[in-house]
Amino acid sequence: MTFNTLPVLRVKPREERRARGGHPWVYSNEIALDADAKAIAPGSLVRLDDAQGALLGIGTFNPHSLIAARLLSNEAATIDAAFLSRRLRAALRLRERCFIQPYYRLVHAEADGLPGLVIDRYGDVVCVQCNTAGAERLLPELLSALTDVLKPRAVVLRNDSPVRALEGLQPEIRLAAGSLDDGPAVVEEGGVRIALDLLEGQKTGWYFDLAGARALIAAQAKGEDMLDVYCNSGAFALTAAKAGAKSVRGIDRSELAIAQAVQGAKDNDLNRIAKFEKAEAFPALEQLQSEKARFGIVVTDPPNFVKSRKDLGPGAKAYRKLAKLAAPLVRPGGLWFVACCAHLLPGEVFAKEVAIGISQAGRSGRVLYSGGAGPDHPVHPHLPESAYLKWQILQLD
Repeated sequence: MTFNTLPVLRVKPREERRARGGHPWVYSNEIALDADAKAIAPGSLVRLDDAQGALLGIGTFNPHSLIAARLLSNEAATIDAAFLSRRLRAALRLRERCFIQPYYRLVHAEADGLPGLVIDRYGDVVCVQCNTAGAERLLPELLSALTDVLKPRAVVLRNDSPVRALEGLQPEIRLAAGSLDDGPAVVEEGGVRIALDLLEGQKTGWYFDLAGARALIAAQAKGEDMLDVYCNSGAFALTAAKAGAKSVRGIDRSELAIAQAVQGAKDNDLNRIAKFEKAEAFPALEQLQSEKARFGIVVTDPPNFVKSRKDLGPGAKAYRKLAKLAAPLVRPGGLWFVACCAHLLPGEVFAKEVAIGISQAGRSGRVLYSGGAGPDHPVHPHLPESAYLKWQILQLD
């Protein structure tokens, strides 16, 4: 559909300031939603004008969502495969400035000018997640653009994010293009090479957002005994083992994740150093406390404890409890890594709960490093809430 044939929506008077200032979202209460607008199919491309008829931008529209419009361009444009190819090439240039190897998040939604879209790259395989109705309707053009820009061997569609339900979308996981007959997707990091099951594993396969933190831990791992709780497929554990850790023990509740970590250790000849077991995190930490186990490095990268606003209170206390359980397992002078991927929990609250938990454990210490996601997870300047990740590395007395 060309620019001139797009449905036109009007933003209410005095409600256009955010969009004109560069914000990529327009909310449903900011748009004049008449019967014609409500009849537009979710995910359709629309033109947004201000109350005087001046163009604000081109975006996707969902009349059933609180975030009704997500802007793709603030200029007249035809949103097609060629447009998406230009956006993909811009995203690719940025990653190629920051990374030597082709393993990273290639597209991080609004920050890369592609709202609702996440793409992770594993060399010649890409994993796509369409989190909005608009991103989903653009999938055919996106697949064409990916072929144009990257020519991937395979494209896996991993549409199982819970946020899709807010857009009225059903979960879907499938091979969208190409073939995996020549082997699974592979990621290389910190000197290890891991085969990934993108169709059955967790999320989009690999947590690229913590690659920088893993490098810091690996740099401190030589000669240390390490505990990796919520180890998933073994990213922290295996990169630390490769860097010279004396022993690494990984714990995760997912049988599939443990199997992948065990295979990764075997494939990289690290199975004598890195051992993995299936267990629930909090009971495992309690058991290790009772055994008076101690480690030079303890890593805790838990799932999101705050999935909605009603979870803020108990979720914050979960990070306190995690600190109280993990801190006693760190030998004096050792390191503890803790992460929080809950975008609803402010960073200062996370840090406060961690500090309280350490104190309740009878320990003290200092923050050596703190940070967020890497440069392949850029943050849109008008969406500071998209800076979801925060983590700390502490030395404990």
